[in-house]
Amino acid sequence: MGQYVFKLPDVGEGTAEAEIVAWHVRVGDVVEEDAPLVDVMTDKATVEMTSPVAGKIVAIHGEPGDMAPVGGTIAVFETEADADNSSPVHGGGGASEAHDGGGAAAQTSDAGARAAPSVSSADSSPASGGASAPKPKIKAPAGAVWSEDAVQAAMQGAAPQARPVPAASTPASKPAPQPQPAPSQAVARPEPRDAAVKEWGQAQASPAVRARAQKLGVDLNQVRGTGPDGRITHEDLDAVLVPAVGARRGAVLTEKNGVEPVKVIGLRRKIAEKMQDAKRRIPHFAYVEEADLTELEDLRAHLNATKRNEQPKLTLLPFLMRALVLALPDFPQINARFDDEQGVVYRHDNVDIGIATQTENGLIVPVVRHAEARDVWDCAAEVARLAAAVRANAATKDELSGSTITITSLGALGGIVTTPVINHPEVAIIGVNKLVERPVVKNGQIVVRKMMNLSSSFDHRVVDGYDAAAFIQRVKSLLEHPAALFIER
Repeated sequence: MGQYVFKLPDVGEGTAEAEIVAWHVRVGDVVEEDAPLVDVMTDKATVEMTSPVAGKIVAIHGEPGDMAPVGGTIAVFETEADADNSSPVHGGGGASEAHDGGGAAAQTSDAGARAAPSVSSADSSPASGGASAPKPKIKAPAGAVWSEDAVQAAMQGAAPQARPVPAASTPASKPAPQPQPAPSQAVARPEPRDAAVKEWGQAQASPAVRARAQKLGVDLNQVRGTGPDGRITHEDLDAVLVPAVGARRGAVLTEKNGVEPVKVIGLRRKIAEKMQDAKRRIPHFAYVEEADLTELEDLRAHLNATKRNEQPKLTLLPFLMRALVLALPDFPQINARFDDEQGVVYRHDNVDIGIATQTENGLIVPVVRHAEARDVWDCAAEVARLAAAVRANAATKDELSGSTITITSLGALGGIVTTPVINHPEVAIIGVNKLVERPVVKNGQIVVRKMMNLSSSFDHRVVDGYDAAAFIQRVKSLLEHPAALFIER
């Protein structure tokens, strides 16, 4: 018997370390070659590594959330090889960009519950002492989840699936037996003495007490009577009811002192780091303006009612995207990316709009490329396609990087005002709040209009307050006069 030391390979160009996201094995497990071993996350991808050899796991190094250096020991195998193999293991190049299909918590608990399978000598692959060390297997699942400067990789939570229990079959000739009460529950019930009151048992009680007990759902057979000859009184009912109410209230008002520690790892750690970095590096300032979208909503409803079958349903987003495309040429400093380390602002002619999308794995920002060359129908179709891709963890690196400005929306939960965090290295983000009907003064009259606030944040190093206000006013004007969205300038 010998040992094989598996060291973290270079999983990406320039990567010095990777975060351990989830283990698929535990000490004592016997694994086959190419079996899932561990998931690690770099700044660019989440990679599933597979076992380079067949053998027994005798040691693992690092818990989920720990950072492992490239070249550091990850796991130690006991193999059938005669010679000890402890040389560094390096992969044959960077790993493909990939996301993993299993959540860390589900995988860890699943690994802890598995029994180690037996491996026969015929199934195992012993390494000869003179043979070259096997290269590590890095499995890249289909699809890749990337997000430059925001969220780079995502893990899809995979809860263990419950196995259905087959229902017992009942022969057609024999009907299923009806449940019979236990002997202690079988109580002879005499004919009620009062036809107007249902009698529940042989307990002694007046008709008024019986009627009250029936109304309250109290079984008199379970009540101890304190009246003459054990007769149940109203006071006996009260004694039963008060403790029951107190018990229910006590269950609701019980003091609780539990604390659940939740380690911040994987995608959630990436989100926390990016948000912290954005707020620390970017001097945000917010600007909020309301817009009357009554005419735009009427137009949207008409277009949806008359659209062709192959056309997508229009939401507000495609119209807002079109408004940004028309407004940004007059404000080039807003459609930009700021390299603050080099001190260079890159102003873009192309309008690549990031659409902040909430998924089960966290916030991910797919990018609609060249919105300036798309009409509202094309924008709607692309938004729907990208949203489906990120929620299925099938988006590519190019689809999740390089946006020049971002739109974020909480939909029906949009509230009145938000202060969105800029998607670094961009310099502006447009927030969409809830669309509501409320009374407003228009032409000296109080009328009901469909109103919505635009809550936006800007990088004050690049965008002055006046320019930000003028930009949002331009967007507002376009939304309030929707015909202008379709007129070439």
